[in-house]
Amino acid sequence: MADSHTASPYGLAHHFDNMEQQREAGTLGMWAFLVTEIMFFGGLFLAYTLYRAYYPESFAAASSHLNWRYGAFNTVVLICSSLTMALAVYNSQVGNRRMITLFLVLTIILGAVFLGVKAVEYYEKYETHHIPGPGFVWQSEAGEPLAGNPQNVQMFYWLYFAMTGVHALHMIIGIGLMLVLVFMARRGRFTPEYHSPVEISGLYWHFVDIVWIFLFPLLYLLGAHLDH
Repeated sequence: MADSHTASPYGLAHHFDNMEQQREAGTLGMWAFLVTEIMFFGGLFLAYTLYRAYYPESFAAASSHLNWRYGAFNTVVLICSSLTMALAVYNSQVGNRRMITLFLVLTIILGAVFLGVKAVEYYEKYETHHIPGPGFVWQSEAGEPLAGNPQNVQMFYWLYFAMTGVHALHMIIGIGLMLVLVFMARRGRFTPEYHSPVEISGLYWHFVDIVWIFLFPLLYLLGAHLDH
C-alpha cells in the first residue's frame, strides 16, 4: 500500500494503489459493460436474422425504400468520428490540452451530424406513412400496392426503428460523455499520467461506431438493387 503520508497523484482514487491499477480496472469495467451491450444488440440482430430468413422478399422490398445514400453518408461520418476520437485519446496521452479539446469537439459535431441525418430519415418515413402501427401504408403514390406482404414489411420497419433508435440513443449518450470530457479537458484535468476517462469513453464511442458498421449493410443494402 502507498504511504499514507505521501501525496497521491492527481486523479488517483483512494481505493487504488497507483494510476496503472486504476486505469486497468477502469478499462476492464468498460469492456465488461460492452459485453452486456453486445448481448443486448445481439438479441436485436438475432431477431432480424430470423425474420429475414422467414420473409426474404418482404424484407428486401422494405429495405429498397430506405435511402442507402443517407446510410452511406452516416457511415463515413462515423468512421471520421472514430478517427477524431482516436486522435483525442492520443493527445490526452501526450498531454496536449488544446488538441484534446479540438478533437473531442469535432467528435461531438460529427455525432450531431449523424443524428441530424437520422432525424431527416425518420421524418421522411413519417411523411410516407412507413412508421409501423395503425397508420402504416404500403402503397405507391398512385395508390398501387407495393411488393411484399404489408404485415411482414411492417416487421422490417419495427426492427429498423428499434435497431437504429437504440443506436441513436447510444450516440446521444456518447455525445453527453464527450461534452463532459471537453469540460474536463478545458480545465486541464488530463495529463500523460491521468487520461483514462478519455480512453474509456473512446472504447464506448468506437463500439457504437462498429455497431453501425453492421447495421448499415443489413438494413440499407439488402434491397438496394431493387427498383421502387
